[in-house]
Amino acid sequence: MDQKKEARSPRKSRRAYSISRIMAFTFLGIILLGALLLDLPFSSRDGRSAGLVKSLFTATSATCVTGLVLADTWTQWSGFGQAVILLMIEIGGLGFMSMASLAYFSLRRKIPIQQQMVIAEAIGASDMSDVVAHQRRLLIRAFTVEGIGAVILTVRFLFDYSFPVALKLGVFHSISAFCNAGFDILGFIESGASLIPYQKDPVILLTLSALIILGGLGFLVWDEVLREPRRKLLRKARQKEAREPLRKKWSVYTNLVLITTASLVLGGMILTCVFEWNNPETLGPMTVPEKLLNALFQSVTLRTAGFGGIDQGALTPAGKAISIFLMFIGGSSGSTAGGLKTVTFVVLLMFLWNRMRGRYTVSVFHRTISDDQVLNAIMVFLLMTLLAFFGAAIICATSPVDFVDGLFETVSALGTVGLTAGVTTKLRLPAQFMIILFMYFGRVGLLTLSFGFLKNKPAGEKYRYANTDLLIG
Repeated sequence: MDQKKEARSPRKSRRAYSISRIMAFTFLGIILLGALLLDLPFSSRDGRSAGLVKSLFTATSATCVTGLVLADTWTQWSGFGQAVILLMIEIGGLGFMSMASLAYFSLRRKIPIQQQMVIAEAIGASDMSDVVAHQRRLLIRAFTVEGIGAVILTVRFLFDYSFPVALKLGVFHSISAFCNAGFDILGFIESGASLIPYQKDPVILLTLSALIILGGLGFLVWDEVLREPRRKLLRKARQKEAREPLRKKWSVYTNLVLITTASLVLGGMILTCVFEWNNPETLGPMTVPEKLLNALFQSVTLRTAGFGGIDQGALTPAGKAISIFLMFIGGSSGSTAGGLKTVTFVVLLMFLWNRMRGRYTVSVFHRTISDDQVLNAIMVFLLMTLLAFFGAAIICATSPVDFVDGLFETVSALGTVGLTAGVTTKLRLPAQFMIILFMYFGRVGLLTLSFGFLKNKPAGEKYRYANTDLLIG
């Protein structure tokens, strides 16, 4: 039996590497195609080519649902260019395989097994038993939520603009928010101001907040939460005769995602209020309800969405530190969000807590987390941390930016957030290319790392060296 398992492991390894390559190169192909389309003269509002670097930067940011831009989206891009950006946001947010499967569903054709494997990995499914049905539900629910958000926003914008403009604004910002992209087309009000012109509007900010949170929870969490009421009714009917207690069946993962998301949103809101309450350039001039509203939106948008409700460059040092921390964590796995991921963060916290108490195992909700998963969480955390600080140093060395703002920029790129302290347009060419790589790695590299390396089961080590003792701490 062991020999069979060892024989199978190279196949599993090759399959994981193959899926990882498909995901990585497909995203790269979409980015390059988008860059070529954006580089066309009629993609720009002035009828002249934007240049390959700006086009590549924007295409990477859109496909990786980041939101960092070298030029205001409305000011720079024509209607065609904005449509290309919106399409890349949708593909990048829902996943290229989700959009490909939409074509199969429309033509009523069966999805090939190889593509089902890629879908399962992309959405974080543990098995392929129901992957096609799950993918269909994912698309229906995603488009439904985006549609509801678009209707609410369109109705709100109708008070200020004509129906065609209001509809365009509603659809664009609903998709951008749900996909956690952070692109906006409000530059005709004030170029580069993002949502600051609407920072006192509860309908727009709360609608976008709901879309951001729903997009960042993860599609597997959606599936479990929405299917539970139906299962509960069936169990209740069956258990009436048996008189068994009705138990909640949410998984440990879903419980952790929901609890961590709520805690981070609430905690981020409170800390933003504490550090920015009297800041005359952010929350200071607002009324108390407006301060609470914008503190909530700031906490939510830091979860990899990237809309700017307040001036990020005017945050206090403590406010920037909290922003960097929340951007680093990001959303949840299998979602439109990026970052370290909520459950990964919880695993790290529980590992530290247990080690400080002298325990060698990590457990939560009466379940033990495997050592491999703990080590994987530590590895991803260290890798992101090293890249963030290395990137900040490169920015400081090549551009007129201080270290804190450089770190803000690199964490924003790695976490696919898109917020900036006002330094993106100051970046020189080496720093721009580095941010492009960081955005790509933040959306694709961590997925590739997770599916191509972390999920592989090693075939076994042929030998081990003798143990040695070191002084730690």
